[in-house]
Amino acid sequence: MGIYRRNLETYAESVVYENKMSGYNCVNCHSFCERNPDRMLFHLRSGHAGMVLIDGDKIDFLQTKTDRTISPLVYPAWHPSGRFIAFSVNSTTQNLHPTQRVEVFDRASDVVVYDIEEQTVLTAPPIFSKSNFETFPAFSADGKTLYYCSGTACLMPDSIQSLRYSLCSISFDPESKTFGHTVDTLYSAAETGQSVSFPRVSPDGNYLMCTLSSCGTFPIWHKDADLYLIDLKKGEGKPLDTVNSDYADSYHSWSSNSRWVVFSSRRLDGLYTRPFFVYINEKGEAAKPFLLPQKNADAYYTELMKSYNIPEFVTGEIKNRSRAISRKAQDVNGAQQVGFKLKQ
Repeated sequence: MGIYRRNLETYAESVVYENKMSGYNCVNCHSFCERNPDRMLFHLRSGHAGMVLIDGDKIDFLQTKTDRTISPLVYPAWHPSGRFIAFSVNSTTQNLHPTQRVEVFDRASDVVVYDIEEQTVLTAPPIFSKSNFETFPAFSADGKTLYYCSGTACLMPDSIQSLRYSLCSISFDPESKTFGHTVDTLYSAAETGQSVSFPRVSPDGNYLMCTLSSCGTFPIWHKDADLYLIDLKKGEGKPLDTVNSDYADSYHSWSSNSRWVVFSSRRLDGLYTRPFFVYINEKGEAAKPFLLPQKNADAYYTELMKSYNIPEFVTGEIKNRSRAISRKAQDVNGAQQVGFKLKQ
């Protein structure tokens, strides 16, 4: 398992980090600040667990589980200023499933915002409650609104078929580092019977793309998972019929000019996720998606027994810092512990 950079103008591929550098542990949830190749984070799980935060040549290794949160930080989304990163904290379980390969669900979850400068986790009662499962945060393009998914807390996994998440938002003031008190619902699961996950806002602030599925919070193995586009100016949404397939479509990411989206899809064989690209014009109309080109595409994708997950655009080459990251991760006394602050 690893994180890799592929040059879209050529077939050149390079390593960002591979898990063989830290005991073959899990490497996941990478995210870049405004598509900047020199500012990124990713998580290490299992052995040498922690969050790697990179700013140029500076590498911090953080322990992000606090005594007030139920887990380390996951599902990151950067604030446009680069000072904050929204996360969720999730008590996650995965089980085998009779009609799909695996089902992943949360028994509890909350949304928080990490202040990089103060190394403190910030949150507020509306997004940190036991009455709801809050997850998958994303900032607006101007950084003044925090979008997230919310479902009514229930007994899991007994209620998995009926648990559906709505798309909600709350205001955020980056100057005072405070949250609003009013929660708005942009897409109601109760009204539509569909569950929302992975909201992602276009850099120009005009659109929000998310995934809709019949239930739950992890639709990657749900065949019915489709991409959905919301016009934030008009408050209207629509399914992307020209993009969606009969298999899971998700893990989407916007380009810096808001005209392209890269996403993962299982449409080739129903098993492995592959990266597809789609052009979105200024009216929110989607062209036909196409697969990431390879020198020998048929043989490459037919024989490859690995999945492409969470594809993301960046604007340039990413420096290989593997050895420095590995040293940080294996230094048992070097991890920095983050703090916690509940805003009222």
